[in-house]
Amino acid sequence: MKKILFVAITFLGLLNVSCISNDWEDKSISTEVIELPISGKFLKNVLIEDYTGTWCQYCPRVLHGIKQVQSEQLRAYPVSIHRSVASSPDPYDFPATPLEQLIGVTGYPTAMLNRNVLWDNEISTTEVKNQIKPNANLGIALNSTVSGGNINLNVNMKFLENFSNLKLIVYVLEDGLLYNQVNATSFFGGQNPIINFEHNHVLRACLTNLVVGDAITGTNDGALVTKNFTVNVPANISNAANMYFVAFVVDASGKAINVRGVAPNVTQTFQINP
Repeated sequence: MKKILFVAITFLGLLNVSCISNDWEDKSISTEVIELPISGKFLKNVLIEDYTGTWCQYCPRVLHGIKQVQSEQLRAYPVSIHRSVASSPDPYDFPATPLEQLIGVTGYPTAMLNRNVLWDNEISTTEVKNQIKPNANLGIALNSTVSGGNINLNVNMKFLENFSNLKLIVYVLEDGLLYNQVNATSFFGGQNPIINFEHNHVLRACLTNLVVGDAITGTNDGALVTKNFTVNVPANISNAANMYFVAFVVDASGKAINVRGVAPNVTQTFQINP
């Protein structure tokens, strides 16, 4: 089965985008890959970036898949990157054209795992599980404080090998945003549109370079590196109580090698195998 493409003109006026139907080609890996934990190693989590839109009739397919991931309590951190089209502006639109060009996004929905693996069969969690590992040589722990309209976020990174050319990317997300969602799938009861759909993990701001990230130095075996971000709560945040942060590190190829998320006013420890 081949993907059916419906071409629309984006708000940029020059780029063609498409809405990818339910008739997708299943290229997913059907078998889980099992790996045993090694004492002292960090846990490896997975980043899910969902390119989506409130106007996109097939995007509820990925939204359903993310709900499945969360219901299984997998160590995954979803990020919904909303995009607009000329005929249907998205109220949560985020200017991500350079990132889409890097990833090679040609239609919506597109869901990427760790920025380098396409989540083909979004209604199955197997591909997500295969990106989650018990062993990693880079760990992340976040400390966040939100008070008086200000954010203070420390991203702590530890290394168990000598790394080079690493970059850090930090997102500010928001949950609980209510807006109608167009739906041509059977998910969510087949309702179209889904009235006052609750949009979660919506990308609202990026505290680093969105595409390639900010350089990390001192990434030697045994090192602890901390990056601090002290900024105002973004003006587009509707409710700071629903805000949280996702930080991930990418290698020279742009692949996310680990990721962690944190709510406001939380201090984390590293995820280490006993």
